Amino acid sequence: MSDPPVQSVLRALSILRELNRQQNTTVDQLHQATLLPKPTIMRLLGTLKTAGLVTKGERGIGYRVTSDVQALSAGFHGGPLVAEAGRPWASDLTRRLRWPAAIAVPDGGRIAISVSTAASSTVSPFHATIGVRHSLVTRALGRAYLAWCPEEELRILLRLLAASSDPEDNPPKLERVVREMIAEVRGQGYALRDPKVEPRSSDTVAVPILLGGSVAGTIGLTYFRSAVSQAALVEELVPALKQASREITAAIERLQRNMPEAP
Repeated sequence: MSDPPVQSVLRALSILRELNRQQNTTVDQLHQATLLPKPTIMRLLGTLKTAGLVTKGERGIGYRVTSDVQALSAGFHGGPLVAEAGRPWASDLTRRLRWPAAIAVPDGGRIAISVSTAASSTVSPFHATIGVRHSLVTRALGRAYLAWCPEEELRILLRLLAASSDPEDNPPKLERVVREMIAEVRGQGYALRDPKVEPRSSDTVAVPILLGGSVAGTIGLTYFRSAVSQAALVEELVPALKQASREITAAIERLQRNMPEAP
């Protein structure tokens, strides 16, 4: 017979899961999501802060995870680090441009959203999107990743896509479709959602977050097609995204310099 679970550990993990779903989470939100008493939540937050896994949110509102949570899962490919470095810049984009921003990281043969400002945008086409996994082939955040990732990684991703049963991931003549998409995206300097996939009333524009010779993640803005002209897209949204991407790369590099070396 296995030992009974340690309830305090399960409670702490439930807190971490909720914190990871949005950029800032208040004690009230944690209470509603976990049904844990608020005094218990505060004690767990204090413990997680001492462990370096949680910190106060922006402007002291709520709580959020830190980049140290990456030590809990080496297979997460740096997602928490990209999220910590990029969250302020995603928030700034939404504050200035109003449209919701998202930062995504690779997750197997898909791209997963690790930061979203949908809750902060009054004109967001979507509700909460944290943790949602999108196609690398048809969705802007995924296309931006495929278009700039190293060739060796691209070949691995093509094999993963070829094994998928989802037609968005594995269309007929997959490699030809992907290669043509990459040429188009790199030529224009940004990625858009495939116009044939839903929802067609909105679109997403995305660019890579480059780090060394690889792609740490992607950042994008989602908007209603009827509200953003082609001129506004290329003259306002794309330059803002590219600037945010450069700032996030610099922030990641600063965080990496301050991290203790692995034993």
